[in-house]
Amino acid sequence: MQAPLALRDIHQPPAPPWWPPAPGWWMLLLLLVLASLAWGWWSRRRRLRRARLAALFDETVAQAATPAEEVALLSELLRRAARTRDPGADRLQGDDWLAFLDGPGGKQQGPVFSTGAGRLLLEGGWRRNVEPSEVQALRPLARERFLRWMR
Repeated sequence: MQAPLALRDIHQPPAPPWWPPAPGWWMLLLLLVLASLAWGWWSRRRRLRRARLAALFDETVAQAATPAEEVALLSELLRRAARTRDPGADRLQGDDWLAFLDGPGGKQQGPVFSTGAGRLLLEGGWRRNVEPSEVQALRPLARERFLRWMR
């Protein structure tokens, strides 16, 4: 009879090292890097577009020689931007046009075009004498609405 074999206890292999990570972690890291690069590109593109639109607005308004011309240019820019929201909006007239300008999507509180400084858009481009202070009150409202609609 042979002597019984001496059995040894089962030994576990050592735990895998933390470095280098498994291929799945490399893919996750690559995905995160690509996502952050795409977000940075999109954010930069959006910021540059907004800056170009603001420059277009400012340059166009700066071409006006008189306050009445400035009001006409503001109206033209707003009608151009309104087409991005509704293709027929640029053909609205009178109080319907001002109500459309007061529509949702602006930082303004209340109907600033229908009852406030925006009423100048109705006849300001046709009046002989327009007060520069009236145009100065209208310009930031029109600029904000233009930039918001063109984005």
